[in-house]
Amino acid sequence: MTHISAWRDWLLHKGLPLWSQAGFDGDAGLYHERLTFEATPITLPHRRLMVQARQIATYCQAALNGHYSAGDQALMVLDRVTRLYHRADSAPGWVFALGPDQTPSDTKRDLYGHAFILFAHGWAYRLSGDPALLHRAEESLAEIDAIFPSTHGGYRDAIPATSDRHSQNPHMHLLEACLTLSEVSGREVFLDHAEAILALALHSFIPAGTDALLEFFTPDWKPEQPTGLNRVEPGHQAEWCWLLGDYLRLAPDGRHAAAARKAQQGLYARLQQTVPGPLLPDALLDDGSVLEASTRIWPQTEMMRLLAQHAPADARTRHERLARMSQLFFTRYAPASLNGGWIDRLDEQGKSATDHMPASSLYHIYSAGQVLLKDAS
Repeated sequence: MTHISAWRDWLLHKGLPLWSQAGFDGDAGLYHERLTFEATPITLPHRRLMVQARQIATYCQAALNGHYSAGDQALMVLDRVTRLYHRADSAPGWVFALGPDQTPSDTKRDLYGHAFILFAHGWAYRLSGDPALLHRAEESLAEIDAIFPSTHGGYRDAIPATSDRHSQNPHMHLLEACLTLSEVSGREVFLDHAEAILALALHSFIPAGTDALLEFFTPDWKPEQPTGLNRVEPGHQAEWCWLLGDYLRLAPDGRHAAAARKAQQGLYARLQQTVPGPLLPDALLDDGSVLEASTRIWPQTEMMRLLAQHAPADARTRHERLARMSQLFFTRYAPASLNGGWIDRLDEQGKSATDHMPASSLYHIYSAGQVLLKDAS
């Protein structure tokens, strides 16, 4: 079986069915956050907005691609999520999480969750064509502008804030959501926001002369630590390479096109240099040294997605690395014994470092899988 055939069989007949069946809570009308390795739901004190939004977006995409027919379920969940999370405490925005009784268990507003609910709206609109979804997306984007603005541009991670640390990660996913909504709607408000995030990223997230995508910053968007001591996550570097490519696809003559193309080339070259393969470690320092040698499942799938898009000059090298990474995916992270489930993190020795399967990883896995299948067609 080729690695593409393995992906098709696993996604269509194991992964997607598992997480819409055992991974769906029919009583609550929401997705479960976690399953045991035996596919039994795990009850938790919080059911986060982010997880619901990721699953909604994934199953809408799977329905659109003809990979799995759970789109109606996803749209139903989005309707329920809107009623339970949006302004659930009578304040603007979306609450962070619900408790087992389906009332808010954490009413903070986090930018990460808001980015993903926008992303879910984009894919739900593409599937359903319901104009109310675009209206709510625009409304939620306006709420983001009102809730999270930071003094020196960009956004705070959460409100109420627990620290002054600013992060690139929620901005990355907000960019992803705005690009998706821009493509499906053609509305300028979404591309304008994407352009603003790109401007911040190109100026601050990637310090001049480094080609290193940093994670954390001071409120005025300076690196949080001295040079050589800043956290770099190869998985996020791969995601940014992909998103820069997506921006260039949608806006080849956009105001940041030239800078985005240069940044993508630099990030990709550094990624190949610092992580030649086959697996991406969880974290490096910006001097290239390893900070965390453990490996999570999602950086591997982000790298596979990137390789499918951003082919090196040697097509054979690309094919061989994809095949090797796919082999490791199905032997180390998603063995047949888990029937569509996965081990989320491996320690430095390659042993499982988790005791459950998190639903949140499906978004990353399907993002890679669908591109691999499309690339092979």
